[in-house]
Amino acid sequence: MGDATPPMEHILILLPLPPNQELLDGIKKKHPGVTITYHLLEFKMVFGGEPHKIPDEDFLEATILVTLGTFPSNVKVLKNVKLIHLFSAGADKLVDTPVWETTIPITNSSGVHGPQISEWVILQMLANNHKQKLLLEWQKKHYWGKHAEVGWVRDYVGQRLGVLGYGAIGRQTARVSKALGMDVIAYTASPRKTPESKRENGYIVPGTGDEEGLIPSAWYSGLDKASLHNFLKQDIDVLLIAVPLTPQTQHFLGKEEFEILGKKNAFIVNIARGPIIKTEDLIAAVKKPAKEGGLRGAALDVTEPEPLPEDSELWDVENIAVTPHVSGMGDTYADRAFAILDINLTNLEQGKPLINVVSRKKGY
Repeated sequence: MGDATPPMEHILILLPLPPNQELLDGIKKKHPGVTITYHLLEFKMVFGGEPHKIPDEDFLEATILVTLGTFPSNVKVLKNVKLIHLFSAGADKLVDTPVWETTIPITNSSGVHGPQISEWVILQMLANNHKQKLLLEWQKKHYWGKHAEVGWVRDYVGQRLGVLGYGAIGRQTARVSKALGMDVIAYTASPRKTPESKRENGYIVPGTGDEEGLIPSAWYSGLDKASLHNFLKQDIDVLLIAVPLTPQTQHFLGKEEFEILGKKNAFIVNIARGPIIKTEDLIAAVKKPAKEGGLRGAALDVTEPEPLPEDSELWDVENIAVTPHVSGMGDTYADRAFAILDINLTNLEQGKPLINVVSRKKGY
């Protein structure tokens, strides 16, 4: 007998991105049974900001839904959908929606951001260390400053990076940081005591990351405060926050945690979600003098709330860099997110497990 004919799939794509026809044609060529309906949305229609005008008929015909956060008002029209593929890495915006209550498998685009976000992290680490803000001000003023005004720079050789959430972004940042001569330690929600548990099984941009989990010199785990504090006490010089936002990680880091990190005058980088940090406590810790256990600085690509209000104190705190949630923007984003869909189309056809599956129990 010949191979079974793959099932016909109708992919409904709802994105605020212009369609890449060459990419879509490649998917249809590789998977001949696939048909695609593409709706280009305004960004304000994503996540329910404004009502969309997608007809129910399109949802009813779909067997696979690709979206950044646009869903029907009535989930019953998703009765034929066997897979929802998110164009985002996080699934936190779905947790309180009717879609979350369904049994439809959800996959995310975790892994696509690894290279560009890790570059942003390293950019911020180096900018803070080399006093780039000051140097740019001097350039604007056409001022040739004195060496004594800059002071000595301590390079990152021998310093320790603590990665809170060792996923794709954390692994690529660890790889680059290791090349700078840093030691890396990792923190995960659950223990990773075996080689298999340390392995990354989701999407990885080829040639990047730490697939086997060999870079960290030590691993730590847990969602309780005692476990978190044990990790933070490991002489961390730079803390990268890369955990998903869940009820357990809401305001995970505050006054007590910053006091622990202040013993090494650590630098904090948050590329995850703003509410993981207690903002007022971070501001106080950065403003505190180094001799009194203050943090050396912070870089935030995410804030609470977003957009950050014009009158927020965060904008003006010396040694805090704020960017408007742009670290993951890259011209390869869509290609990589569709690559995950492509892999999972093959997995569906061959009866293999999906990659990048979101756990409703964990929330990510």
